[in-house]
Amino acid sequence: MDDLNGVQVCSVAVTIDPLSWLDERAAERVAAGLRRELRARAPQSPSIDLASNDYLGLVRHPAVVEGAIDAVRQWGTGSTGSRLVTGTTVAHEQLEAELAEFVGAEAGLVFASGYAANLGVVTALAGHGALIVSDAGSHASLVDACRLSRARVRISAHRDVAAVDRLLATRTEERALVLTDSVFSADGDLAPLAQLHRVTRANGAVLIVDEAHGLGVRGAGGRGLVHEVGLAGEPDLIITATLSKALAAQGGVVLADTRIRAHLIDAARTFIFDTGLAPAAVGAARAALRLLRGEPEMAVRVLERAADIARIAGVAEPHSAVVSVVLGEAQVAHDAARACRARGLEVGCFRPPSVPEGTSRLRLTARADLTPDELDTIATVLTEVLAQTRGLSAVPA
Repeated sequence: MDDLNGVQVCSVAVTIDPLSWLDERAAERVAAGLRRELRARAPQSPSIDLASNDYLGLVRHPAVVEGAIDAVRQWGTGSTGSRLVTGTTVAHEQLEAELAEFVGAEAGLVFASGYAANLGVVTALAGHGALIVSDAGSHASLVDACRLSRARVRISAHRDVAAVDRLLATRTEERALVLTDSVFSADGDLAPLAQLHRVTRANGAVLIVDEAHGLGVRGAGGRGLVHEVGLAGEPDLIITATLSKALAAQGGVVLADTRIRAHLIDAARTFIFDTGLAPAAVGAARAALRLLRGEPEMAVRVLERAADIARIAGVAEPHSAVVSVVLGEAQVAHDAARACRARGLEVGCFRPPSVPEGTSRLRLTARADLTPDELDTIATVLTEVLAQTRGLSAVPA
């Protein structure tokens, strides 16, 4: 024992590894087929991409690349600070106005990521004395927002409007929020937004809709599912979205009325305490939005390509760019994804906790710019891999 300022301290070396549990957890994940790995992409790849969220195929479009470069030339590589200090540029405010006008909202507020946008709006509008009702299939960012909200949280069964109505009708809290994706990321199915809004309004609540997978894909010219079902501009409906999918950039946005925007500037911690979105991402998103406005049929094409992929995979025609091919156990899906990659086809592999146990899957995402030759290759690879995986001689077309 050593004496340290009158306190007896043990000087014997401790050999126990306090992080040994990480090795045990890693072994458990390997055994369950749930070990994740990073695979760095090369600048150019011969593989066909059915894994990314580049729904409109704009990530390498010359106009989008030039939009990013122009913004860097004008504003530099970083936003230099939080939005409330030096991190707001004229370009940020122009992007906010353009996005709001596009989807039919009064105003917009851009965040550093879609995750930050969801965390910011939910926590700023909830708190003690509020109820949150969230769909069981909501994105992880909404799940985490619920956890941080300090509100009472209830999870409703997936797409169950009656359950939402019951939970709202029996609440004792003064304020309530209802959370849902418009297009759910794992299955690609659609939220019943019109019915959800009806019960939300009837119960004096506010509906928050994450359009991450709807913007650029659903609605007239890609304006999203909220616009498609006639709810654009409703004061008790808030849209969140990411700029990293159809708009080929990065960042997030909240689209709502001006009162919501003002409140978030004052109260959303992921806005106040985070560095503003980098100029390159702002410039790329603005350029992608201009392209979508000029070529609204891109939103139609991505759904057509999704239907083609679904026919090849032998699954039902999707309502979005997401084609979900459920295979069952995690290792089965992992092996199928690896077999596709070995044949030059990049596919997504969703396993728990992203999806429920026993529903691991290939998640195939369509792009508006897929060519007939690429579709032929996709058909060859998927037919072979899925037939092998399912134990069939062929996959229905």
